Amino acid sequence: MKKSVLSILAVAVSGASAAAADLPSRKAPPIVPVTAPPLWTGLYLGVNAGYAFSGSSDVDVGIYRITSLAMAPPTGLSVASAIGAGGQYSANADGFIGGGQIGYNWQFSGNWVVGFEADIQGVAGASQKTTSSNAFQPAPQQFQMIATTVTATRSLDYLGTARGRIGYLVTPTLLVFGSGGLAYGGVGSNLGIFQAVTTGMPVNPGFGSTGGYSTTRVGWSAGGGLEWMFLPKWSAKLEYLYYDLGSFTYPGSWLGATHTFDGSALFINGVSATTRFDGHIVRVGLNYHIDWGIPAPTVAKY
Repeated sequence: MKKSVLSILAVAVSGASAAAADLPSRKAPPIVPVTAPPLWTGLYLGVNAGYAFSGSSDVDVGIYRITSLAMAPPTGLSVASAIGAGGQYSANADGFIGGGQIGYNWQFSGNWVVGFEADIQGVAGASQKTTSSNAFQPAPQQFQMIATTVTATRSLDYLGTARGRIGYLVTPTLLVFGSGGLAYGGVGSNLGIFQAVTTGMPVNPGFGSTGGYSTTRVGWSAGGGLEWMFLPKWSAKLEYLYYDLGSFTYPGSWLGATHTFDGSALFINGVSATTRFDGHIVRVGLNYHIDWGIPAPTVAKY
């Protein structure tokens, strides 16, 4: 009896094993890694602060004779006036600079990043230079002297740029970049000249000239720097920029002396001033990166 039961159990186990062997095998689905979107791709907003240094700081003053009457010969007071007032007067537009920026990056081929950035900054950049001198008219009338005081000012009120950027990731979080494009800024310059004949002729005590110019100038900018993604979505940058807004010339009012007897003009000189606005910016910045426009990662379904 026991042998019969054991025989039946052996047949049953053997049949179950054979049936199990005939069933199709089921494997676990493969694990597909989810690739995160590029770290640097997307929109960003930020703030910046630094210092702006003037490249060119001179105001070049030119004096030219319009007329010289009989009482003021060609080698007379008009020449002494030109010698006293003409020349270069340095007035830089250095100052603190601070503002904000907005831009977009696109990371491609692993380590390359291209993008566009626009920024605008206020600048505390204004300077005034006052210079005094004495000038004698050339021989033989050297007894006549003109005392001159010249005040020149230059100012840079705001500066903005719109630049393309290209960079290379030396590590996943450290970007070395260069940039270049448009620059624009609010610039101004003023000139004041005061002169007085101190010896030799009956001339009214003082005469002068004033002129000024203020506008928005457009030019170009270029530079480069480093940007570090120190936290997810947050980056800090150190940047250098050169900007050039070009030069311009503006006129001053006529410069001339009058006679004390009847108020008639002894001479009339024309005045012009030329200056250039370019310079260097060193600044730091902080950016917050927004994921707008970045597709979400795709996970395979089974």
